[in-house]
Amino acid sequence: MNRRLVTLSLVFVVLALVVAPAAMAQEAGHDAAPAKSLGQFLGAAFAIGIAAAFGALGQGRAISAACEAMGRNPGGGGAIRITMIIGLALIESLVIYALIIAFMILFG
Repeated sequence: MNRRLVTLSLVFVVLALVVAPAAMAQEAGHDAAPAKSLGQFLGAAFAIGIAAAFGALGQGRAISAACEAMGRNPGGGGAIRITMIIGLALIESLVIYALIIAFMILFG
């Protein structure tokens, strides 16, 4: 049931990202910017969606492993915590890079 809900939510998000630009489109005129293709919108949505999904999975696994390690060795909790926070920051930076790439696809 949970997997089906996640799949259904992902389909709705992708559908909303595909339909929203067409709904907010500007009328063609002399000052209108060149139209973006559907591939650009799908590429940007795919890039940020995949990065966010796998970034969240990576962060969850990192936190789980750190909590397990601190439970086994409470004396090393400080070093494990610092290493975990640095790792989480690096994982999050990859998601931010994907967001920047998505903006470059859309506005570049």
